[in-house]
Amino acid sequence: MDFSGIEPKAFDRNLFHMIDDEWLLICTWDEENQRMNMMTASWGGFGILWNKQVCYLFVRPQRHTHKLLEENARFSVCVLPEEQRAALRVCGRDSGRDTDKAAKTNLTVFKTDGVSAVKEADVICILRQLYVGELKKSGFLDPALLKNYPIDDFHTVYVCEIEKILKKI
Repeated sequence: MDFSGIEPKAFDRNLFHMIDDEWLLICTWDEENQRMNMMTASWGGFGILWNKQVCYLFVRPQRHTHKLLEENARFSVCVLPEEQRAALRVCGRDSGRDTDKAAKTNLTVFKTDGVSAVKEADVICILRQLYVGELKKSGFLDPALLKNYPIDDFHTVYVCEIEKILKKI
């Protein structure tokens, strides 16, 4: 379960497949419960913004992870292999307010570069928040997209600098 650091520009995975089909696991520390919280995400992206290599993620305000991201400027995003699909489903369905997701999924929590991650990951991105903003109803130019928000619970966008990418060796 060793990892090696790679430069973000050397990262050669299909990002569309990784986010949409494999899913991401947002991992952040929950100080109140003294455990790592994990949330599955399939909306986000990677790119260049402000001359920095960034990852951007979307989290609804009612999610426990939203509160934790407000408290933790640094966190990780992990990409797990297909054999961990059941764990990803649990982390997307169950709330970390009520559940120790690491215990429920048998994922192995560890610290790397001062943030929590899981050893079962193929890829770990260490992130630092640069910008946080709320999506607004008035900003949607395609009204059909509003079907994603039947109760107007618009996502918060987190734009994060990629500090490091670790790839399983």
